[in-house]
Amino acid sequence: MGKKDLGLIHIYCGEGKGKTTCSVGLTVRASAYGHKVLFMQFLKPGTSSELKALRTLPGVTVVNTTPTKKFTFMMTDEEKAEVRARNAKEFLEVVEQAKREEVNMLVMDETLGAIEAGVLDEDIIVEFLQNKPEKLEVVMTGRYPSDRLVELADYVSRLDKVKHPYDAGIPARAGIED
Repeated sequence: MGKKDLGLIHIYCGEGKGKTTCSVGLTVRASAYGHKVLFMQFLKPGTSSELKALRTLPGVTVVNTTPTKKFTFMMTDEEKAEVRARNAKEFLEVVEQAKREEVNMLVMDETLGAIEAGVLDEDIIVEFLQNKPEKLEVVMTGRYPSDRLVELADYVSRLDKVKHPYDAGIPARAGIED
């Protein structure tokens, strides 16, 4: 298949902390090497500290998706359908941007969570992965990848929670979890 340089698919998954952090670290590495990176997030407001840092890196473009107005578990089926359609449109726009700008790596943070929550159609992601530009490295994060996504991936790394401060009542801290 000729994937010795770029073009592999990564999944960082599991219930442990650090999936986004892994994708951010890979983005930093790619930027330092001179690669062009598009970094997009689903389900998050786009205001986290790591995104602020990524916006300062050469070759990195952070794509803001439209934030949801409420948690997905609070949405009606109609609201989920609206978000699903919007996410599909924004995702396909990012794919076209990646092709047009000859991007080396596309990071899709919380893709798996958006699929699980019913606000992103897995078929769109699968179709993209099966037909992506040959040299485009793709990174996806979230808790639970489907068997189809695992099959398409070249890397699958699971981060499992053994212990977490949140379980002891300590909320997310600025600069550490946020």
